[in-house]
Amino acid sequence: MTIRAIRAAVLATLFPLFFAGAQGAMAFAAERHGLAMHGEPALPPDFDHLPYADPQAKQGGRLRIGLQGAFDSLNPFNLKAGSTAQGLEGNVIQRLMARSLDEPFTVYGVLARSIEVDDSREHVTFHLDPRAHFSDGAPLTSADVRFSFELLKAKGRPQQRSAYGLVKRVETPDAQTIVFDLTGADDRELPLILGFLPVLPKHATDVEHFTDATLKPPIGSGPYMVEDVEPGARLVLKRDPNYWGKDIPMQRGLYNFDQIDVNYFRDANSLFEAFKAGVVDYREESSTTRWASGYDFPAVRDGRVAVETLPSPGPKGMEGFVFNTRRAMFQDARLREALGLMFDFEWINANLYSGLYTRTKSFFDESELASTGRPASEAERALLAPFPGAVREDILEGRWRPPVHDGTGRDREPARRALELLGEAGYKLVDNRLAKNGDPLSFEIMVANRDQERLALFFASSLQRIGVAASVRLVDEVQYQRRRQKFDFDMMFGTWTASAAPGNEQRMRWGSASAAQEGSYNLAGASSAAIDALIRALLSARGREDFVAAVRAYDRALLSGFYIVPLYHSSTQWIAHSTKIARPSKLPRYSPLFGATLETWWRTEP
Repeated sequence: MTIRAIRAAVLATLFPLFFAGAQGAMAFAAERHGLAMHGEPALPPDFDHLPYADPQAKQGGRLRIGLQGAFDSLNPFNLKAGSTAQGLEGNVIQRLMARSLDEPFTVYGVLARSIEVDDSREHVTFHLDPRAHFSDGAPLTSADVRFSFELLKAKGRPQQRSAYGLVKRVETPDAQTIVFDLTGADDRELPLILGFLPVLPKHATDVEHFTDATLKPPIGSGPYMVEDVEPGARLVLKRDPNYWGKDIPMQRGLYNFDQIDVNYFRDANSLFEAFKAGVVDYREESSTTRWASGYDFPAVRDGRVAVETLPSPGPKGMEGFVFNTRRAMFQDARLREALGLMFDFEWINANLYSGLYTRTKSFFDESELASTGRPASEAERALLAPFPGAVREDILEGRWRPPVHDGTGRDREPARRALELLGEAGYKLVDNRLAKNGDPLSFEIMVANRDQERLALFFASSLQRIGVAASVRLVDEVQYQRRRQKFDFDMMFGTWTASAAPGNEQRMRWGSASAAQEGSYNLAGASSAAIDALIRALLSARGREDFVAAVRAYDRALLSGFYIVPLYHSSTQWIAHSTKIARPSKLPRYSPLFGATLETWWRTEP
């Protein structure tokens, strides 16, 4: 009898009820080094490092990162924190497995050296690396994994509670093995989601106060430890000299700095000035104005700072003004579409952004997942057939586009069409004010920074042309996050990043169950049977072709809801950095290109 067969027999003896329903599946599941959402992992079992990492990267030195805003917690898993310090996950707190950015959605082992999963993906087993331990020296075992799972299922963020709640049963037959029974979940992504489980130390986690904001440095199993904290202003990470995983394939060539200083700045201008002065080593530029004219300063001219335009691979997500449909005034899609018609992208792009942006027209723009410009396939129509009216005809045929203005800032045609739609929704112009049943249409746009404020003011001015009173309110980062979590806004900026393999996260962005779940990313309050069914379809798709059809149909349903006034995106990534830090020449195929703390980079000079 093989070792594998012996182990299976022992487990079945120890947990007969658990394995009773798994004899035809789990008993023959193959142990593997990685798991892909569709197909097989691209990297072989004996891979040495990620394709976009350099295993010969120089070790040592300090990286100085600058971020805008502030933070009030070092716990990235609770809801009471207005804003959590960035740089903790991955650096301090590790997950069972990690994603390769060179593939649409494939995970490989970190804390788990291997994974077993049956063909139906109803049973999954993780085998931990016996070398894994926390920074205080305590061994990391299956008890810690189970503890983390149960804690986050009960007290974690809504998306964690939702996903982990699908698990039927958990067993830990030994210190290096944890088994999940997913029977009935009908979610082929769930084994990968469980692979993203962050593992917290059972012996050093305050369960009673877990949901509270805290500035107590967490203990993790990652390559760094928290060295110093200045609340709201600075976080210092220092390399753990006893880090257990420096030579595993998924870590080789990553995390090359001895120290990472993450400094927070209150506004965009002070952050940029800090970079110009050499206080910060890296900057990803988001302002077209600065990109077009702000990088002619001494450090660039004398070669101390490099400026690069890089490809931005993968689907482009959606950013825009989001309507809170929990508000009665925003529950009519005709009104939402009408207000969106007034966003004059052509004037704004030419006059504010040097013409550098492209209008976003899909939740998965510039990818095969985008529906815009493509008539719905038969597979898509079959998925949409049970929901007549869920997708508008022009969107079903791929003809819909965001409105195009003439660039004058006073285009009458979009305004005429907007007033027609508003009339259909019951609104009338009375003394140059748009009203319904005598109630004027007015609302607040909540913004978090000056750039958002400027754009919101332009939009509000355009809305005023058709009698809509939109005020703009700037709030600080902590208040902004708290109001967002409680859905305490009329309209705000929203950002929905896109991946080449959208999945479980869509439930918390657009699923009906998340509409009333505090802290979810369903900012719009969308609640649609069609959207729910399409999320289930993309999660249950077994092949890439079926998956693409489900995502395109899903994209059409979201667009038809007019939950968002789409903004724009850049097809490239703009970065600038000190020439004392460097990156591998090979870039990953999918965004984001670099993590918050530049995991693939290294320091070339002191």
